Amino acid sequence: MRQLSFIVPPHIQKEIIRNGTAAERELMLQQLSVSEMLRGRRQVLAESGALAVAAPPGRKRRAVYDAGGSEQLPGILAREEGSRATHDRAVNEAYISSGRMYDFMSKTYGRNSIDGRGMRLDSSVHFGVRYDNAFWNGSQMVYGDGDGRIFNRFTKCIDVVGHELTHGVTQHEAGLEYQGQPGALNESFSDVFGSLLKQWVKKESAARADWIIGAGLFTRRIRAAGLRSMKAPGTAYDDPLVGRDPQPAHMNDYYQGTDDNGGVHINSGIPNRAFYLAAAAIGGNAWKKAGRIWYVALCDRLKRRASFAGAARITAAVAGELYGSGGKVEQAVKNAWKQVGVIK
Repeated sequence: MRQLSFIVPPHIQKEIIRNGTAAERELMLQQLSVSEMLRGRRQVLAESGALAVAAPPGRKRRAVYDAGGSEQLPGILAREEGSRATHDRAVNEAYISSGRMYDFMSKTYGRNSIDGRGMRLDSSVHFGVRYDNAFWNGSQMVYGDGDGRIFNRFTKCIDVVGHELTHGVTQHEAGLEYQGQPGALNESFSDVFGSLLKQWVKKESAARADWIIGAGLFTRRIRAAGLRSMKAPGTAYDDPLVGRDPQPAHMNDYYQGTDDNGGVHINSGIPNRAFYLAAAAIGGNAWKKAGRIWYVALCDRLKRRASFAGAARITAAVAGELYGSGGKVEQAVKNAWKQVGVIK
């Protein structure tokens, strides 16, 4: 089943409802209602307008639509492949960032768009009124403008775009079930390739990257570096309104509850840190060796109900196959998973 995947996790929304002003609580309750409505009609959204159109290998096709503050998708066409920039910043950002994601996947891993078969990259901006989220609905990207007090516009951060588009890759490859550990892996792979996209665009090494997902997404009013830290899960934000980052960095602190589909946005901190540790130990540009290992694992090896331990075994095996059995790269991957308590 196609999964509706949101960048802002429900635990942040619940904290705003608990701690916010009457106006902030009302806004977030309305947005949670919209999210539930979208989940209820996700199959319709995924099929709207026959958006998944194939293109020839090596040729990207993008279309950006303006939802105009409505909740109807896709909206009015605002920019398509090869057309000039508009006066709408969100339109241009969605267009540019989706193109960079296409180029990153093509040039780094030889992938022909999100589905591997030339799928057209469609985006809708200005979804809803002051909507504080972005999501992949099974066939396209959707961005809210943010409310301006808690969140900025959601097209602002290229790693947010990369994160959500990677949900599309996962949908067409491993199809990781959006529950428990496979769901946390689903979220983690999106963080991995969202971060790698940002590093690739900025030409940053693993040592220089910030490893923050959504840096600049919160307004300056919020004490936060971003939504998540892959380097140090649990430290991305600590604010009276949005609460404190609950992500664990080790299996000792694994979230056992049922909220958020069994903590898919929470427990993703564990495989996130494992990837960071592996990339840092390998060195250089993380999208080259560490990223290729995770890409092969996602596309060729992982099954929909994969566990953390299964992902650890598979990524270590792929590292050995690609870069030498028992070598430095394989050991870096194994040690990373050991450091977060997934394997011994």
